Amino acid sequence: MTQHHYKKALTIAGSDSGGGAGIQADLKAFSANGVYGMSAITAITAQNTRGVQAIHPVPVEIIHQQIATVMEDIGADVVKTGMLHSSEVIHTIRDALEQYPPPHLVVDPVMVATSGDKLLEDEAIQTLIGVMLPMASLITPNLPEAEIILGRKIETPDQARQAAKDMAHTGARGILLKSGHARGEELTDLLYLPGEDEMIEIPNPRIQTSNTHGTGCTLASAIAAWLARGLPLHQATRKGLEYTHQAIERGALYQLGHGNGPVQHFYKFWN
Repeated sequence: MTQHHYKKALTIAGSDSGGGAGIQADLKAFSANGVYGMSAITAITAQNTRGVQAIHPVPVEIIHQQIATVMEDIGADVVKTGMLHSSEVIHTIRDALEQYPPPHLVVDPVMVATSGDKLLEDEAIQTLIGVMLPMASLITPNLPEAEIILGRKIETPDQARQAAKDMAHTGARGILLKSGHARGEELTDLLYLPGEDEMIEIPNPRIQTSNTHGTGCTLASAIAAWLARGLPLHQATRKGLEYTHQAIERGALYQLGHGNGPVQHFYKFWN
């Protein structure tokens, strides 16, 4: 019998008890895109479609041990990070990934809630920018997060293109500036590859739905899955965006809870 080997992805993020975002969304996106998913949990949340009611941080020693235990035995073809709530957590993850370096690291620099509120203290934001982003194969900021990284407003398409280029100063090898917060019926995501000085514009029509909880987690994880499967960054990004767009479109047909519902991660398998 031929022995097969999984492509493997590790998410380092918080748990969403409602299942729409965080490690739950990451693991669903990994599976839907053909890779074996693993997790290191940074925080436990009491969360549903209407918001986060409570957060319980996981001790940093346990975060480090989760990563080390997975990497020593199973390994990972890609690591993806989500919301990292403190400088101590960020330094812990940096140390673990320097000890067990993955082939690819996708950093979703989660800083701002849908409401516009910052999710991290200023110190943790600066630590994320200075410590995690330089390690990344790809970072996936939305417009408010890019504004924080650069310290300026981004209000026009030309400013967005310049912002994507300017975020190369973080040291990340790829920058995907997401357009979900932009106005208009067509959204254009921008992938900038500093090594080639190449800007790739990827347009998609806006989908009218409130079921967008966890889209950022889902997109970063889908791209990570395709990196684990061996695609180059620009192709993995296109595949991840295509998957996420379809997941949002199919998720718009469902009603779950009383707030912002999730996307339909498994639209390829069941309706």
